[in-house]
Amino acid sequence: MRLKDKIIIVTGSTTGIGKAIALQCVMEGARVVIHGLERDLGDEVIKEIGSDKAALHIGDITNDGAPQQLVEAAVNTFGKLDAIVNNAAWVVSSDIHTTDLNFFRKVMEVNTIAPFALIKSALPHLNKSHGCVLNIGSVNAYSGEPNLLPYSISKGALMTLTRNLGDTLHREQGVRVNQINPGWVLTEKEIQRKREHGLPDDWYTQIPKVFAPAGRILHPGEIAAAAIYWLSDECGPVSGQVVDLEQYPFIGRNPPKDGTTIPSKN
Repeated sequence: MRLKDKIIIVTGSTTGIGKAIALQCVMEGARVVIHGLERDLGDEVIKEIGSDKAALHIGDITNDGAPQQLVEAAVNTFGKLDAIVNNAAWVVSSDIHTTDLNFFRKVMEVNTIAPFALIKSALPHLNKSHGCVLNIGSVNAYSGEPNLLPYSISKGALMTLTRNLGDTLHREQGVRVNQINPGWVLTEKEIQRKREHGLPDDWYTQIPKVFAPAGRILHPGEIAAAAIYWLSDECGPVSGQVVDLEQYPFIGRNPPKDGTTIPSKN
């Protein structure tokens, strides 16, 4: 087991990528703190994992004291903390015309400032365990799509945070900080978003190969499998690194020439 006896907080883990990471961590021997906004979904995850291997914390990650409460949930339940996974994010569509300052600030608060705050709260415990941080970003961090403006900016800022702390925290305290940038992933919420956009229920079976050369988009479990390496001791001293998980080179890729529009993705 690659994560035997490790205690890991996974934010935004009642659904999607976060849930898949939490489940995979437990399969690899860890115990986890499940976090999210939906108690009913959280209870389902705990039931699936087992209450002896997981604790549940429901709450808005941007609330005052929320990061410290998450850390306390881990330490008070399991006695220590080895890693945090900053996965919780607000994936929301908007562009320069539909984004006001309050909206922009809220996206940054959820997607960038909250991960920073959790790292600060967890750091004394991660220092003791020589633990690690894994930030879950997005390939949109590099520039993003026109209708994902504040989301893309927030993920770009998260990537800079990873690079910066991956150097300083590892050098000063032995705490590794790395990041994975998923591409388009078939999460429950992505399925729901596309339904709300008027697409048929089986939209994900009819994606043009220009967007999915493999004939399909990524699954949450595939992101989770990649996350285990960065959370395990196999990672060794590697820190401050960002790895993209997508089917094609995202930077500099030629746009479609047939008029095909790019669907929104995480």
